Amino acid sequence: MTIDLADYEKGAKYKGDYDADLAALQQRLAKIQVAHILHGKRSVILLEGWDAAGKGGIIKRMTADWDPRYYQVHPIAAPTDEERDHHFLWRFWTRLPASRNIAIFDRSWYGRVLVERVEGFCGKADWKRGYDEINAFEKQLAQAGVHFVKLFVHITQETQDEQLAQRLDTPWKRWKTGTDDYRNRARRADYCDAMHAMFKKTDSKHAPWHVIDNNHRKAGRIAALAYVADRLEALVPMDFPDADPAVVELAHAAFGYKSK
Repeated sequence: MTIDLADYEKGAKYKGDYDADLAALQQRLAKIQVAHILHGKRSVILLEGWDAAGKGGIIKRMTADWDPRYYQVHPIAAPTDEERDHHFLWRFWTRLPASRNIAIFDRSWYGRVLVERVEGFCGKADWKRGYDEINAFEKQLAQAGVHFVKLFVHITQETQDEQLAQRLDTPWKRWKTGTDDYRNRARRADYCDAMHAMFKKTDSKHAPWHVIDNNHRKAGRIAALAYVADRLEALVPMDFPDADPAVVELAHAAFGYKSK
């Protein structure tokens, strides 16, 4: 299916009980993390999207009930000098999840075909080759048992401007915005072209793209968490073991425990 960002700009308000539905999703996600731990699974959840689109807010709520020992959030910024001296995927290999873990990428290797393409941080031959390199990278990981969830968080120019203004108006949020946001804003049409090319060339069966309309934050967060839960529940065994008989016997001897 062709992805067109114009189809994700309704920004409809959330009609349900946001707090109750969010709590239920967080409980589902907590069980999914336990399934990863018990079954030794590995997953990558990556979020791409516009500046000020709300990626951090989604991550914050997605991980609210997770055991911090078994997930990592990787905020991806511009590569260091050392990282520039290697292949662009080099810096991501060391951030991939170990067994029983979930790795979350706030921006990702798709920078090669987005910001690096649009801003000229790499040559045309490099970013054009990047599509095949990314597809091969993800396929190799999928064949090794890594599960992928790829979210693109979309907002309109109007919503982005509102969020950028809010950051300037809020003292403890000003650190989140800078001159890069406005450089990128000025090239929105170029970024849209790059994003649509990215969807077309890297939307694969094992690592499909899913767009979140986050023009209304509550609706977008619920949609994002629901998609993550649905996809991981389909990829990771959700059966949980019976209690260890030896532990049950110890509990009975210690405080008279009887299984239900």
